Amino acid sequence: MVSLLCRGQAWTQTPALQPRKEDQYSLGKIMVIWTLAAVPMPFLAFALAPSFAPAGSVDGTLIVWYLMIAGMAWQFVLSLFLLHQECGLQNWSEIKTRIWLQAPKDPKTDMTRQRLLWWLIPAFLFYATVEFSGIGTAIGELILIPFPRLADLPNLDLSGLDTPHLKGAWWLVGVAILSCVFNYVLGEELLFRGILLPKMHGMFGRWDWVANSILFDLYHLHRPTQMLGFIVSGLAWPLLVCRYRSSWFAVILHGIEGMFAIGITLAIVM
Repeated sequence: MVSLLCRGQAWTQTPALQPRKEDQYSLGKIMVIWTLAAVPMPFLAFALAPSFAPAGSVDGTLIVWYLMIAGMAWQFVLSLFLLHQECGLQNWSEIKTRIWLQAPKDPKTDMTRQRLLWWLIPAFLFYATVEFSGIGTAIGELILIPFPRLADLPNLDLSGLDTPHLKGAWWLVGVAILSCVFNYVLGEELLFRGILLPKMHGMFGRWDWVANSILFDLYHLHRPTQMLGFIVSGLAWPLLVCRYRSSWFAVILHGIEGMFAIGITLAIVM
């Protein structure tokens, strides 16, 4: 039996749930995938975007948004490439099993338990407490102690679009929806929770969910003053995904953030 530690209590996997070591990723492969996902983002945001429009301007903010969507679309392409190598792209049932896009499973019996989705509530409350209380912001800004010049980088958020010029620009809602699709389903979540997390146990053992959270949050090099805070607030996502073998936990929890983004976009347009 493989013993895992979650929330301070041991829980065990049945033999059916134990990943085969030969199917797991090496540290080198994990880091190559992380690099391919992470490095393009700050390049697109801080090097390429200013060549099209000044940083901080409405056009500049839109250009950064478009490029971030392109970066997340690249993660989707990378995920498809890895899936094609491992199991092909013809069998949807096999793909869902590979990326854990399935109903939660009891870790002891391997039986599907829809009621386990109730864990979304305390997980979201934990995330909201860290993010909305200022704890996440305070932790994120600790990076300014060794790297104070990071404070001079543009803040990548939608506040730069709050201008009368975009009133009635309903196409902006379409951009927000496209961004959410690649952010919370086909891009970040597919790559980090669907592709990487199921293959990290061989390298990190019982702490695979912690390692996944760290990798995911350090991937946010394009939001350097926030990424350390993400490590704390986002811990609950891979924990639930890993324990119950269902990436739906992360898709739903991360997707709630997308509802706020679409709401802000609607407010700008209206």
